[in-house]
Amino acid sequence: MNWILLVIAGLFDVAFATCLGKAKESTGIQTTYWYIGFIVCLSISMILLVKVTKELPIGTAYAVWTGIGAVGTVLLGIIVFKEPATLWRLFFISTLIISIVGLKVVSN
Repeated sequence: MNWILLVIAGLFDVAFATCLGKAKESTGIQTTYWYIGFIVCLSISMILLVKVTKELPIGTAYAVWTGIGAVGTVLLGIIVFKEPATLWRLFFISTLIISIVGLKVVSN
């Protein structure tokens, strides 16, 4: 169950980063809504991270959480914000995914 909560926390990490990107692109009241979304997603992500670190090793949990956030944010940046999808970006994001899976495999 803790691993599922950790993945959800990582997805909220992606969501709060996305809210920041959308706030940068918006104007007026929409900017405020994106910042509110940022605060809500950040809070949920942190609360879940705190909860799972009571059972999972902090080093592993934090690495997986930030990895999910980094991978998800890069992928959303490519898809939503039209950031470049160069060979090297995709290569290094793939190595990050392999590392996250590896941490899960070797953690008890």
